[in-house]
Amino acid sequence: MKISYYGHSFFKIKGKDHTILIDPFITGNPSASCSVDDFAPDAVLVTHGHGDHLGDAIPISKKTGSLIIAPYELAMYCQNQGANVHPMHIGGTFDFEFGRVKLTIAHHGSMTPDGKYAGNPCGFLLTIDNKTIYHAGDTGLFYDMKLIGEINKINIAMLPIGGNFTMDRFDAVRAVKFLNPGYVIPMHFDTFDLIKTDVQAFVKDINRETDSEPLYIEFNTSIDI
Repeated sequence: MKISYYGHSFFKIKGKDHTILIDPFITGNPSASCSVDDFAPDAVLVTHGHGDHLGDAIPISKKTGSLIIAPYELAMYCQNQGANVHPMHIGGTFDFEFGRVKLTIAHHGSMTPDGKYAGNPCGFLLTIDNKTIYHAGDTGLFYDMKLIGEINKINIAMLPIGGNFTMDRFDAVRAVKFLNPGYVIPMHFDTFDLIKTDVQAFVKDINRETDSEPLYIEFNTSIDI
């Protein structure tokens, strides 16, 4: 499996036979050196409606036919814009051709770029090629992360660390202790001044305080898992 990171919360996950995007913030993303034309995924997972997360999901879907998977209200918004969608909701699980998706809670907000209500935000548990990836979305720390970690064997956790709009790097360390993933990838930091943080200090704290292995992926680079 190859995981590519384009800054903010935007990842590409390339498995043996399928490719998944999560929160494809391309246009306006100062960290991403890519274009919409670079992607033709099987599915696009969108955690909530804010423009820096919904991003370019709709034009990618309209161009390639990719399936947008999102909470119901946001999925219906995307469908009304001409996208191919599969609506879900918090706690729901569905088996797709590429793997299994489950929606988790996330403590945040959700509104589309044009000011429409977009339902609840979410995180995703994505199981693909026998690996389970937890993308927390935009969220503060919450104690149910401990339950998520207890009932799921999480191979990779993608957690926001930038603070201000989400948990900071200190709360993210506590989240890792709750989740107990094999690997942890920091996200949602340094895109803008408001969410700048010391990612290397986070990596050191993970090594010192948890049993998980930190994976710091530089913007616009990839790692093999």
